Amino acid sequence: MSTTAPNASSAPRGHDPLATLGSLPGVPDAVDSVRKAVDAVYGHRVMRRRSNEVTSEAALRAARGSAALSGADWALEEVRRRSDFGAAADALTVGAALRLTAEAGQLLSIWRQSPVRVLARLHLVAAGGAGAGTGDGVAGETVGRPRLVGEPVVETPGPDSPKPLIEAPLPAADEVAGRLNGLSELVIAGSSAPALVTAAVVHGELLALRPFGSYNGLVARAAERIVLIGSGLDPKSICPSEVGHAELGRAAYVAAFDGYLSGTPDGMAAWITHCGRAVELGVRESTAVCEALQRGAA
Repeated sequence: MSTTAPNASSAPRGHDPLATLGSLPGVPDAVDSVRKAVDAVYGHRVMRRRSNEVTSEAALRAARGSAALSGADWALEEVRRRSDFGAAADALTVGAALRLTAEAGQLLSIWRQSPVRVLARLHLVAAGGAGAGTGDGVAGETVGRPRLVGEPVVETPGPDSPKPLIEAPLPAADEVAGRLNGLSELVIAGSSAPALVTAAVVHGELLALRPFGSYNGLVARAAERIVLIGSGLDPKSICPSEVGHAELGRAAYVAAFDGYLSGTPDGMAAWITHCGRAVELGVRESTAVCEALQRGAA
């Protein structure tokens, strides 16, 4: 991980580096604000009777938001109506995002035991399958595993692939393997840190590593979703942080991520609080969905 981000391989036994991040200036306030926002939407009267509908709508909007950050900024109704996600890069990206949001909730028990296995599964789902080829220009032998020495990263496969959002230098394959192992150890060991802190670190570390040959941004945001659901903060998956990340914008996302990469206390705090704001905006989106359902407008 970054310079002062938690590193399981170097932490002394019993040390909880994620908890340390939870005490950075501004982070406790962000955690408290997120918790109050989440509690409020879970207390909405619509959630007592129609929570499955809110969950489904949140998943759709999360996929749209995550795809937008990766360069496929489709209108929500276009995402809703389309069933063909063919060879164009934007269509492939939206299709991958939809598959990932559908898959994330199915992997919670495995995540607690083997995060690396879940990440491999997420990449497999994003790329659309295995075999000699996946239909999106991703070679089958590179799908569902971290990249090896000399293997390139093409974040969004397709003939019209956009410029990647994250352009920080790529860590070498051996560094990726070591840091993925460290991240996995942190997740398996557990932490007293709030869910927001753990989710932000998982998200940031995967963006930094870009461990796969494609779709790393989508996978990183899906992993953040898994942490938020599995921690109990958002068990029904109705608080789509991806919506908030997209609403805050690509430039703000990159700027906050630069804070993570810096490894400084201020930079890490800025990234965590940015992720907290994204969750709050996701809550606002689902609250609007609840209100629409209550009025009979959705």
